[in-house]
Amino acid sequence: MKKTYQLEDLDCANCAAKMEAGIKKLAGVKDASVSFMTQRMTVEAEDGVDFDELMARIKKLCRRVEPDMVIKA
Repeated sequence: MKKTYQLEDLDCANCAAKMEAGIKKLAGVKDASVSFMTQRMTVEAEDGVDFDELMARIKKLCRRVEPDMVIKA
């Protein structure tokens, strides 16, 4: 399953790169990209993964890197 999210208040390209690298290391993530230029995040999960639980872990990780950023579906 692949989903794209709009990001609000993503402040720098370095933060986007840190989030992308962290998301790719999470169990159940097949691929991920975080674009500072377009303010979008795309996450592709492996088959059988609970996407809601995965997104909860992704949001927690992103808050550590960029506390004021909001992820919108």
